[in-house]
Amino acid sequence: MQGKILVVDDEQPIVDIVKYNLEEEGFTVIPAYDGEEALRLAFAEKPQLIILDIMMPGKDGFEVCRQIREKMNVPIIMLTARDTEIDKVLGLELGADDYVTKPFSARELVARVKAALRRVQMQEEPAQLLTCGELKLSPETMEVWMKDQKVELTHKEFSLLYFLLRHQGIVFSRKKLLQEVWDYDYYGDERTVDVTVRRLREKIEEDPGNPLYLRTKRGVGYYLRRP
Repeated sequence: MQGKILVVDDEQPIVDIVKYNLEEEGFTVIPAYDGEEALRLAFAEKPQLIILDIMMPGKDGFEVCRQIREKMNVPIIMLTARDTEIDKVLGLELGADDYVTKPFSARELVARVKAALRRVQMQEEPAQLLTCGELKLSPETMEVWMKDQKVELTHKEFSLLYFLLRHQGIVFSRKKLLQEVWDYDYYGDERTVDVTVRRLREKIEEDPGNPLYLRTKRGVGYYLRRP
């Protein structure tokens, strides 16, 4: 697996460790040590994936993530030294696809990078248009429409919707969705799924509080149904 990875952290030893392990797997690594440099390199180099630290002087990772999401749909894995729910939820709300808590295993981080890139590759492969009522999804162009209006989704939102569209009517637990959509045995909070579902509902449902498509099976999980 090859590709350009932007690694952003104000601690050079962490950047060096991540860079070494990614380069061992054949990736090209672009280092950055603050938010301003991260934004400049993200827009200039157009990496296939970004590893982004939260706690940085000046522009922190949350602000960098927000500004990148305004212009790019690249997968973002956030690094956080604070293992608190609010950090994780805020990162996901801003469009991050995943997060890793420091101290982390370099091996685990590389596995998550590979998983994220595999999902992007699968979504870019030609495939037939998927439909559910007035909801349409093109795996080939990674575009989604509701009532013929284009809907802008992050990579993670798209991956979740794509998976559920391919398995319409089947109820999946949060744990199963983490394994299937996030593509590994997830070490984090199952609330990750809830946050992504809520963001997705806000984009595809006319009334997110009373969804017609992305439904909850109380005590079990989520499923997509034809209204």
